[in-house]
Amino acid sequence: MGFSLFSLICFLHSAIATTTGILMMFYMSDIYSLTHGAEVATKLIGSTGRDQLLIRTSDSFSGLLLFAIGLLVFMVGFVKDKEFHSFFAKGCILLHASMAVWRFNFERRVEDLAWDWLRLLVGDVLLALSWLFFLLHSWKDKYD
Repeated sequence: MGFSLFSLICFLHSAIATTTGILMMFYMSDIYSLTHGAEVATKLIGSTGRDQLLIRTSDSFSGLLLFAIGLLVFMVGFVKDKEFHSFFAKGCILLHASMAVWRFNFERRVEDLAWDWLRLLVGDVLLALSWLFFLLHSWKDKYD
């Protein structure tokens, strides 16, 4: 097999991060309308011109950061060191678990996002589980 399980998981996570980053940079108002409806989207976009500019700039920088993270995860997929794989997977599990805790504790309290936090929380848990399954698989190979 040309690519390891680690590489495949990295490429999957990279594709998710880069695609989401591009969408955040260029199509955030459309995504707001699609996911939250037109009424909530107008609240999330801002009421004044200055607010709208700040929110668009913030969304663009967040998308750029997510795009860069996706590229870095893509590059990490080519690393061959097994110890690094384990270290990286543990860090990713911690990152996704932290995001899930953040969503549960804070995002669900935001009135306009209250119904959306559960879907995002499930996504964070699934992404963390993919790394956990990788760790379990690598431990099985290591100790068998």
